[in-house]
Amino acid sequence: MSEFSNRLTDLREEKGWSKTYVAKSIGLKSMQTYANWEYGRTEPDFEMISKIANVFNVSTDYLLGRKELSKADQVHNATVDEALGTIMSFEGQPVTEHDKKVMKDLLESYLRNKE
Repeated sequence: MSEFSNRLTDLREEKGWSKTYVAKSIGLKSMQTYANWEYGRTEPDFEMISKIANVFNVSTDYLLGRKELSKADQVHNATVDEALGTIMSFEGQPVTEHDKKVMKDLLESYLRNKE
């Protein structure tokens, strides 16, 4: 497989998304077209590469294997669980697992209900 197809698969799996979800998100009618890109059978045109980059919030250079994700990009692309897992303390006080659960619930509620 190509670097492009590996990165597509890795990004999708990191997000916990299905191939069907990604395909619909970039305007494809068929999940199989997207799957062929992940399997390295075919490659999309530049317009579609740009759409994919936007969906995954990465650069086209990253998708095409020209550069690695920066630490800032890695943090930006982290899931809620991953981000909360990195919080160890607040104002010098340890953050407990219960605190992290409450923060996760609050954040998810906010994101679901925002306009």
